[in-house]
This record gives sequence, structure tokens and C-alpha cells, in this order.
Amino acid sequence: MAEGRGEISGYTYGTGEVARSPLGDEEFEKLKTAVLFSEEDERYLRMAGEVLADQVDDILDLWYGFVGSHPHLVYYFSGPDGQPDSRYLQAVRGRFGQWILDTCNRPHDRAYLDYAEEIGLRHHREKKNKTDAVQSVPYIPLRYLIAFISPITLTIKDFLAKKGHSPEDVDKMHQAWFKSVTLQVALWSHPYAGEDW
Repeated sequence: MAEGRGEISGYTYGTGEVARSPLGDEEFEKLKTAVLFSEEDERYLRMAGEVLADQVDDILDLWYGFVGSHPHLVYYFSGPDGQPDSRYLQAVRGRFGQWILDTCNRPHDRAYLDYAEEIGLRHHREKKNKTDAVQSVPYIPLRYLIAFISPITLTIKDFLAKKGHSPEDVDKMHQAWFKSVTLQVALWSHPYAGEDW
């Protein structure tokens, strides 16, 4: 089921357990156009996937270090005692690593749209905590999903540059990553915005 990272707890990409996205193919194409996502970006995302495949754990270490160094961010992974729930953080880490690979390698088809809806729901009060059967805060505010576009995008560039690609290729991989992350966050916003989104 998971491509490249083995069995991952709660990873349900392409299964019947995933929510159905209400977005149609035509609307999805319009959204891709709005973020300037092109066929060239698809090619550079695949290249990024090759570059990042063996760096996923290092990327996650950096990102988790960032979240862990800010109490107001790690709060969203805290248990009833107010302390970070290490089991919850570890379960999410597995899916987060797979998300890096999926961002680069998955086709933009119905399964992609549906799993984006599922990810949005898992941050929203409708499904947060349910995948991992934890007792934590009830949702992550949409403002943090949007704000995370910045660290998730800015920090990836150094990893993209580690395999000797030309500066031009690194820039194009980085731009494709940025567009893809922005596109996904737009899709994740649906549960917060409702049917008028």
C-alpha cells in the first residue's frame, strides 16, 4: 500500500477508508492553474522525489525539531496531561514521511484528491485524534496549516541541493514543491470552509 516506507499506521491512501473529495476534476485543474502548477512541475517533483527518498528521516528530524522547540505548536500533539504524546508524534511521523514521498510521486488523480480531503479532516475536529485513538486537543486551527507552507517549503531547498543537481534544477524542484504544498493546503482547507469553499 505505502510506496517506499513499509507498513505505516493509519496510512490509508487509495483505500475505501478515505473520505471522498467533493472537488471535481475540472475544479481541480482550475486550482492547479491558480497556483501555476504545470506538467514541468510534475517532472521536477518526480526528480525531487528521487533526491529526497533517502533523506526523509533527516527532513522529519528538522521539522519535528522545529515543532518541538515551540510549545504553541507541539501543544497540538499533547495529551490530557498537557505533555506531548510521544506515541501520537511517532504515529504521525510515519505518515508525514510518506507524505513527502506522495507529494513527489503520486499522480494527481481521484485517489490524490480523496486523500487530501482525508488529511484535511484529520486536522479538523471531525477526525483529529481518531486515526491514532489518542486524547489530544480537538483540532489544529486552519491558520497553522496555512502558516506551515513557509517552513515546509523554505527548509526543503537545502535537501534538494544535496545530490549535485544544477542550481537551475534545484530551483525548479523547489518551485514545484512550493506549488504542490500550496495546492495541498488549499485542498486541506475544505473541511474548515464548508461547502461554500
